[in-house]
Amino acid sequence: MKNGLLIWNILLTLAIGFLLVMYFGKNGNKNTVKNNHDGDTSAVNKDFRIAYFEMDSVSVHFDLVKEVKAELNKKENEINNEMDRLGKNFQERFTHYQNLAISGGMSAEDQEKASDEMRKLEDQMKSRKSQLDQDYTDLVTRRQNEIKSMIEGFLKEYNKTKNYSYIISYEQGLFYYKDSVYNITDDLVKGLNERYKKSKK
Repeated sequence: MKNGLLIWNILLTLAIGFLLVMYFGKNGNKNTVKNNHDGDTSAVNKDFRIAYFEMDSVSVHFDLVKEVKAELNKKENEINNEMDRLGKNFQERFTHYQNLAISGGMSAEDQEKASDEMRKLEDQMKSRKSQLDQDYTDLVTRRQNEIKSMIEGFLKEYNKTKNYSYIISYEQGLFYYKDSVYNITDDLVKGLNERYKKSKK
């Protein structure tokens, strides 16, 4: 469950890395740049700057992420409790029929009915588990998209005055050097929390 954000961050970072490669690949060809800008060198001479933010810090300090984590933990507990209840009911019915069979209190017809009931209970448990898992996956996706949209929306406004070419999420193992001058995590967390508080009013 908690790996969902990590996987999402890695995919997002890889996508941004691909875009960077494509950008540099296109701009490495001077003729292509010239054709694309029709002699306008302002775009060519513009400083290329990349800012980054620490997604781990955003996950820890952004109020919406905290709420989503709490909501998902609550949902997980609800799913586990419901499945425990269904499992206990199944076990009780099984034990009941098993005791009847051992004591000789079941006819062949009763045994067949008991087997049918147990199969139905098992099918219902599997079906319910599948539905609960799907609901949980949908909730995770919806809430992750909400977080992603809020981050993207804030960064779009933020970058109107900062003029970064890219703003990326830093992930260990994907980048081997970072200049902390371009770390905008504090600005991002502060801005996101302010925006989120306003949206809740």
